[in-house]
Amino acid sequence: MKKKVTMQDIADRLNISKNSVSQALTGKPGVSEETRLLVQRAADELGYTYSNNRNSQRLDEKNGINIALIASDYAFSLKSFFGEIYLSVEKEVRARGWNLFIESIDKDSKDKLILPSLLSNHQIDGILILSHISTDYISKIIDTGIPTVLIDHHSPYLQADAILTNNRFGAFKAVEHLIQLGHQSIAFVGDIEVSPSYQERLEGYMLALKKHGKEPDQALLFTDAGETQEEIYGYVDELPYMPTAWFCVNDGHGFLVQSVLQQKGFKVPEDISICSFDNGQLSQIATPKITTVDIDLNYYGKKAVEQLSWRIKHKDEPIHEILLPTTLIVRESTAVNTVKSI
Repeated sequence: MKKKVTMQDIADRLNISKNSVSQALTGKPGVSEETRLLVQRAADELGYTYSNNRNSQRLDEKNGINIALIASDYAFSLKSFFGEIYLSVEKEVRARGWNLFIESIDKDSKDKLILPSLLSNHQIDGILILSHISTDYISKIIDTGIPTVLIDHHSPYLQADAILTNNRFGAFKAVEHLIQLGHQSIAFVGDIEVSPSYQERLEGYMLALKKHGKEPDQALLFTDAGETQEEIYGYVDELPYMPTAWFCVNDGHGFLVQSVLQQKGFKVPEDISICSFDNGQLSQIATPKITTVDIDLNYYGKKAVEQLSWRIKHKDEPIHEILLPTTLIVRESTAVNTVKSI
């Protein structure tokens, strides 16, 4: 009978303590990333089955449906947005009596295409990928053959189901709201290379202008704007004229644009209207509160788990991209334009 591999066997092989092995395999602090990777590789080579995550549950024995939720360190750090989706995923998974395993992907693992070890032991039934990691990395996950659903990300190079925000229509409604308030010059600000969602919001902005017979002004399109006060200051200082309204690709940009303009002496919304996207905390604590596009993050997680459940049972069906609706929340930062020019 083959001897069962233990943590002590891994410790002996690497000449480290058993405690260090335990910390590395359970995702606890106390060991370097280099040691963690060495331990994981040794565990795989020796045939030790483990769950490399923050959960206490082991995968030594199959017990029900096991789901992996995978995201980059960066995505997990955005607690006000992706944190809410994660919590809704966890709630829905638990309600179904399934087991959830969390994997945070650091830059080194992403660049070297090192997949979480729990994906190689054939105990995971389905995978949820939260936001973007990299196209190559997500492709490698999909290539494992494990049913996979992407959350808030898609790409023509990724053949997997995706749960998405209807960014185009959400942005369309927001910009149309500004147009209906009488705004003729509306700036766009946000880095469209960061996410397909931001590119789609630019497309919604363009659709609204076209629908109302307006040509976009290239001088007002800041499509590579980083989310920093310094960059926003730079763009504002370079403007040939001040638009009477700004559509911002997310609440972070909206908060910064509003702050910079106020510091320069402009009044919101008396002089300039601001509209953003996501209905996050920043739009709610700003003074005045910012008109924004709301996304039902709780429904996001619920729908993702629901789709993954369907995909597990229908592995050969064509992929689905599901667009979730948005709601425009009108607050104090937008008002009827009474300014002819600034």
